[in-house]
Amino acid sequence: MRIQVLGPVRAWRDNGDQVDLGPVGQRAVLGLLALNGGQGMSRADLIDAVWGQRPPASAVNILQTRVKHLRRLLEPDRPPRAGSIALPRAGDGYALRITTDLTRFRKLATASDAHVLKQALDLWHGPPLADIPTLADHPAVLAVSKERQAAIARYGEMMISLGSAAEALSVLEEVATEQPLDEAVQARLIRAYQAAGRRAQAFEVFHAIRRRLADELGVVPGPELTAAHEDVLHEDIPVTASRPVPNQLPADVPGFTGRGTELSEMDDRLAGPGMPICVISGTAGVGKTALAIHSAHRIRKRFPDGQLYVDLQGYSPGRPVTALDALGRFLNALGVPGAEVSLDVADRASRFRTELAGRRMLVVLDNANSVEQIRPLLPGTESCAVIVTSRDSLAGLVALHGAHRLDLDLLPAAEAQQLLRDLIGADSESIVVLAEQCARLPLALRVAAELAISRSGPLHELVRELVDQQRRLEILDAGGDDRAAVRAVFSRSYEHLPVDSARAFRLIGIHPGARVDPYVLAALTDASLDDARRTLDQLARAHLTQPDGSTHDLLKAYAVQLADQEDSPDERKAALVRVFDYYLAASMAAMHVLHPKHHDDPGPHIRPLSDAEAAREWLDTELPTLIALSAYGWPSYTTKLATTLQRYLDGGRYAEALVIHGHALKAADNPTDRAHALTNLGTVLWRAARYSDSADHLTQALELYRQQKDLSGQARVLTNLGVVEERLSRYEQAEDHQRRALAIYHELGDQLGEVQTHVSLGIIDERRGKFSSAAEHLSAALELCRTIGYTSGEAYALLNLGYVDKRMEHYTAAREHFSQAMDLFKQLGERRGEAYALTNLGELDVRRNQPQLAIDRHLAAIALFGEVGEQRGLVTALNGLGEALFAAGRNIDARARYTAALSLAVETGDEDEEARAHNGLAHTYRQAGDTAQARDHWEKALELYTKLDDPQAENVRAQLS
Repeated sequence: MRIQVLGPVRAWRDNGDQVDLGPVGQRAVLGLLALNGGQGMSRADLIDAVWGQRPPASAVNILQTRVKHLRRLLEPDRPPRAGSIALPRAGDGYALRITTDLTRFRKLATASDAHVLKQALDLWHGPPLADIPTLADHPAVLAVSKERQAAIARYGEMMISLGSAAEALSVLEEVATEQPLDEAVQARLIRAYQAAGRRAQAFEVFHAIRRRLADELGVVPGPELTAAHEDVLHEDIPVTASRPVPNQLPADVPGFTGRGTELSEMDDRLAGPGMPICVISGTAGVGKTALAIHSAHRIRKRFPDGQLYVDLQGYSPGRPVTALDALGRFLNALGVPGAEVSLDVADRASRFRTELAGRRMLVVLDNANSVEQIRPLLPGTESCAVIVTSRDSLAGLVALHGAHRLDLDLLPAAEAQQLLRDLIGADSESIVVLAEQCARLPLALRVAAELAISRSGPLHELVRELVDQQRRLEILDAGGDDRAAVRAVFSRSYEHLPVDSARAFRLIGIHPGARVDPYVLAALTDASLDDARRTLDQLARAHLTQPDGSTHDLLKAYAVQLADQEDSPDERKAALVRVFDYYLAASMAAMHVLHPKHHDDPGPHIRPLSDAEAAREWLDTELPTLIALSAYGWPSYTTKLATTLQRYLDGGRYAEALVIHGHALKAADNPTDRAHALTNLGTVLWRAARYSDSADHLTQALELYRQQKDLSGQARVLTNLGVVEERLSRYEQAEDHQRRALAIYHELGDQLGEVQTHVSLGIIDERRGKFSSAAEHLSAALELCRTIGYTSGEAYALLNLGYVDKRMEHYTAAREHFSQAMDLFKQLGERRGEAYALTNLGELDVRRNQPQLAIDRHLAAIALFGEVGEQRGLVTALNGLGEALFAAGRNIDARARYTAALSLAVETGDEDEEARAHNGLAHTYRQAGDTAQARDHWEKALELYTKLDDPQAENVRAQLS
């Protein structure tokens, strides 16, 4: 018997059957006795707890009846008149002598091992006796709750000291919510956030508890809480957000059965010296992925810095995931800004190894097809481990990299039969035959079990259908292995499909994406949306797709084989054309919702997207498929898709933009498409502060547009070249480019282009101190934006008007403009613009003597700039953070931020921020009494400001005098 009181009161017999414990009063008696830890509890105490001050006259009789019923439930086999062992008399009361989850908790909670302590906490499923609210305030309930709180406190301290604070945050956050005025609890959460690198949350917790203490108790934070806050304040602040801890493993395999020998072997190998690599090889469907994922979950606690996972699709019908793309996904998961992700596979591999150096991480490379595909994905540090699955033996990986190969065979007969019993929930002689018919392949066993469950007939009928071997899948791999008889299971489902559903299944195989929804299937099959929905339901019931429309790679390969056999090349191509047309039209529909004035509405037959949030959600969800479509190699679709998505990608999807525009450049088969791709790539590159590469792409594009006499294209390139020159502080050249672009846009009547050039000219004039002219350009842009409904342009015009106000020391107006801009950026989901508004508001906070608020804003901006890869903004926010820290009296921290900003500004060629960093460093050195260093930095700042003809030069000159 197993009893639970840490949560709702429950009981289970040894065979797993749950016991109905009866009404709430009966459960209350059991719960109270369980909380008493095996000690006797008097009748008087039980009656007082259950009924309080007004018990019924028959309370003793009712209590005795409840105890009698509980004894029958707990000891159903106890002979009549025999004394109870589970619930005996104790004095004039009773005692519970069955081990409960509370007993196990108390035993585990004394451990000095954090892992064991976590096991103790995992026993809790809610407050003690959670389904008996009348006992919520009983002393025994409160006492046990305090035991949990003490265990959480010990666990939190252990995890912080072990450097694994991030793993304890959820439970520490929970108890902090439960005890909002407990200073020790709140201090521990602050220290955990700090240890996990989440300083912003640490500050939020402190400010919140400080307000609660003042409002509710009229007191200030005590020593422990103050000390935790001070630790966060004086911690060295990272340049960007803390390194993420990716947890990419798919969910563990439900009902995993057997493979005990293989799991032990993997456990030993992955704990070995060096960087262990374990290769699981075997035929298709033998359970390689299931074993890899199950093993990875068993050992994941050894790798507290994270687990990376990628399905390389080595044997999928489409193109395998290249090492270049896989590295891009890994680097993104590791927090590397998209702007820093090279287009070269060797450079990405080098950066990947650098990011993993010294970190304890597990890398799972699933479904590889060659050593060449996975070699760039191998870490270079002994602290990591790698699990690889492949149908290939990967002999080169074993020979050259010392990998251990585990050749996975069929399940032993006993384990295969047990798996079927577990899945079907029944046993019969047919189980033995069915296991052999499925070749003891786990995938086939699971599909067969689902078929058996879904049918109303007896199991032997399914077994009889599977007798005909001629209809089975002869081979899954090139080795002629007759053991892999999976197609028989697939074909049984496929052959029962209606004609239209069977055709849909075949066409799903050639779809480039990982999943289909009703809209996609309607396009593939040229059917109505309602018919597509019905077809998807049929396919899911037949286990040929998952409920979400995804398909296992073996099923996909099977579908491709069927399509090759039953559908002509023209039919297959027509289906692909329809699905490409759908994705292009749906992308246009999403962009029309986001930018209605600048993207045509493709019509009502495309999926409805009710608002901007829905449009962005669709684009975010389908982005992997859109990338796959762009890589397919159909030039007209690739270039149109890249052009359609340009504004969406330009909103902070820099890594994906580089991939899609890169595919568009490769696919371009005419000068116009090539020019568009070069322009889009050039735009992304200057946003990533890669100004030289950007200028090279844009210059090539300009020449192509001139050859084509494309004035609109020339103007767009000139606008972007002007931005590059402005970023490099070459203001005369920048102004020349922008004025030429403005003239062309005016001639063409392109108001959107005029907005962009007016904003750019305003920025140039603001940089040169020509504030009146800058305000005129920006006000003109703002008026145009509001006229044509260009919300994004309106936000950037307001942002830059704020810059001008700030430079003119009109701080109230600047704050108003920045706040309006930030509201619009949030509405648009424009993270880059939001970050710029935040960092500028932070600068104004310093002027209002609110340095801590400024620090918080700059840290938030740094995190956003890091996410989108905006290097220019990162430099700006670092300098702003330095100024806020200096204003807060944290001279050493300020110097560190200025130094980081200086290094990044020199790297990107951003001379105005470079000068700003020198000026800030000079102030920190003068504050420290090092006048020589201060003078050196001011001289460098003066040289730069003079070169830039910046009014700030006079202020620096005054400092030197």
